[in-house]
Amino acid sequence: MLHVSIIVELLRSQPRLVFWLMTLAQAALWWLAPALFYSAPPGDLPILLAVGHEFQLGTLTGPPLASWFAEIAFWLGGMPGVYLLSQICVVVTYWAVFTLGCAIVGVLHATLAGMLMVGIAVLSIPTPEFGSSVLAMAMVALLILHFWRAIGEGKRTYWLAVGVETGLLLMTSYAGMIPCVMLVLFTAGTARGRAALSTIEPWIAGVVAVILMFPHLIWLDSTTEQWSPGLQRMFTLDALNTNIGDFFRMWVRIVALHAGFVGLILFSSAWRLKARAERVPVFLRSPVDPFARLFIYYHALAPVLIASVISVIFGERGLFGGTAPLVILSGLAAVVWAGDIISLNRQRLVGIMWLSWLVVPPVVALLALVKVPWITGADFAVSQPASALGRFFSDSFTRRTGKPLEIVAGDPHLASLVALYAEPRARLYVDNAPEQSSWMTKDEIARKGAVVVWVANDTAGTPPNDIKARFPTLVPEVPRAFTRAVQGRTPLLRVGWGMLRPGDALSPPQPAAPAPAPAAAPAMSAPARPAPAR
Repeated sequence: MLHVSIIVELLRSQPRLVFWLMTLAQAALWWLAPALFYSAPPGDLPILLAVGHEFQLGTLTGPPLASWFAEIAFWLGGMPGVYLLSQICVVVTYWAVFTLGCAIVGVLHATLAGMLMVGIAVLSIPTPEFGSSVLAMAMVALLILHFWRAIGEGKRTYWLAVGVETGLLLMTSYAGMIPCVMLVLFTAGTARGRAALSTIEPWIAGVVAVILMFPHLIWLDSTTEQWSPGLQRMFTLDALNTNIGDFFRMWVRIVALHAGFVGLILFSSAWRLKARAERVPVFLRSPVDPFARLFIYYHALAPVLIASVISVIFGERGLFGGTAPLVILSGLAAVVWAGDIISLNRQRLVGIMWLSWLVVPPVVALLALVKVPWITGADFAVSQPASALGRFFSDSFTRRTGKPLEIVAGDPHLASLVALYAEPRARLYVDNAPEQSSWMTKDEIARKGAVVVWVANDTAGTPPNDIKARFPTLVPEVPRAFTRAVQGRTPLLRVGWGMLRPGDALSPPQPAAPAPAPAAAPAMSAPARPAPAR
């Protein structure tokens, strides 16, 4: 007799419902966890918001679209709005892959592909830290879906969507060039692609992409610091001396991020099962078109391979531009590879594993945030008192100067937190790399004043040597100690700080140049005597 679990029964009868319950549950968990329990934004998100606050056409941190979206979300809903934006990108990614799967392998197998994606760590755990990688993930998924509509199904109106999404992707991340180039090569290398190039729609899509990128291209043309060092490395012997071991370590890391994905595949297969007559649930589909099979394999493997090579050449530890945008088709590729008949062995164990990968990571993250500081004294950045930092330094500056705090400098992470939560919101000045905050000049800082912050290592609040060199007139104040949201055995967060009052100079006064000596009066010459007459 065939016994099936409730998950399998739901999967057979309501595959779309299972997909949406899974997707929305994951998004809700990873939205509620940071929105309710994080007292400070994770990772580099505060710096991204500081950059987005300036609405520049480009910065040395990369293309501006992710920072613009983050700033708009923060303006609309605060940090919960930013966390929600991140999960919207995850939901869009899952929906695009599911829709592509429905067109190629059918609804049931597309749902199986979506369930496998839960086991890919980069699609869930890091997503609260919104950034270019999270936004590019959604852009790549939409781009591949609409590219299939245009080239695989012959729906030529979708080329306009391909052009718009290409331009937006390149405005999100420079690593977006990899999937875009892969699309171009696939179009030129297949018969259907070359046939599509004989129509006008693909060329219009290219023009639309260039138009969307044009303002950033102008900025990029005037700023060579972003890309010239990497290009110079590619044409030097350093690229040839790259250790081949780095390439294998890169792929070991990629496989490790697929640990849950691989576990679900292994335990649902007949691996290490003795031959027996027990019946297991099977899921059938129509045969996959060879062109569709090539499409999925190509876009699942080629971008990851190219990105890993580029990352090793540039000396990066992770994939260039982030792993998430490049592995979104892993689940669909595995389902296509599994064949037209997929058997589900160990269904109860697999169901428990799948639910664990869906629910356990956010729960473990929260338990670690609450318990680990009491056990090991570990310091989590998301437990820092961001609101108290911003309120204290903005109030101190206002009381002493009678003016609102407008500029914060010093340690980039601390300064970005203070600027984000100051009342009113302040601006970030990256003093250790002024070219990264090109929207601000030293004259503006001297005119408006600033607060400079750093992590204090002593009770006197002595500023680090590099900050002291950049702000020689800075007089350090008594350090301020702050309590984290979960303090535990972690030492208090002691912040050293100093104030540049409006009108202060950033460099010590230079001695006045000596006045030039008065020019000597020209010597008086004796009058010329008349020549004697001859």
